Amino acid sequence: MELPSSQLGTKEYWDAQYERELSNFENHGDIGEIWFEDNVDRLLEWILDTDLITTQSSIIDIGCGNGAFLLNLAAEGFTNLHGIDYSQKAVELAQSIAAQKEMNITYKKVDLVKCSGESLAVEYDVCHDKGTYDAVSLCPDDPSSKRAAYIKAVHCMTRKNGLFIITSCNWTQEELYEHFSDYFIVEHIIPMPTFMFGGKVGSRVSSVVFKKKLQNP
Repeated sequence: MELPSSQLGTKEYWDAQYERELSNFENHGDIGEIWFEDNVDRLLEWILDTDLITTQSSIIDIGCGNGAFLLNLAAEGFTNLHGIDYSQKAVELAQSIAAQKEMNITYKKVDLVKCSGESLAVEYDVCHDKGTYDAVSLCPDDPSSKRAAYIKAVHCMTRKNGLFIITSCNWTQEELYEHFSDYFIVEHIIPMPTFMFGGKVGSRVSSVVFKKKLQNP
């Protein structure tokens, strides 16, 4: 099953979005929109509480946007932080914000669906995705192949026994299990706000912590 295509799945949309946000930051100091802000708080709480991640763990934010997630980690004392995005304007925005706040975070322009994970030449303890897999899934041009390329790239980027944390508003937990099961196993589910509809309890957002499998499929 594929999602209906959307402009949110196009690079042109995000380039224009981050060009506006970069201009707003330069002129007004506004860092821009923070996606899934309420859900990020729950994720940060888990990261700070778990023994699986330390302040020295290497963490990469895939589709970092303005870098808000990494800024939160830096404020908590995390020191090995990296962000990638396929939009150059997003990278420039994140770099500008980090420089203003005097936080040492490394950012780089990378399009994971057009390069292999091996090309980054680095493996990370934690790979994090907040909405990027959603955007890949909404691409009007062959989203199935792009999702497959993304999953393989993330697997290559994740260190042995490393974690992949994903937050999605388009895929359920069960669908995420299915998509990533060749390369990852479920380590933990981040509880998210729920709602009741038709006598059933559901959530608008899914957040799953996966652990890299020891053997490739």
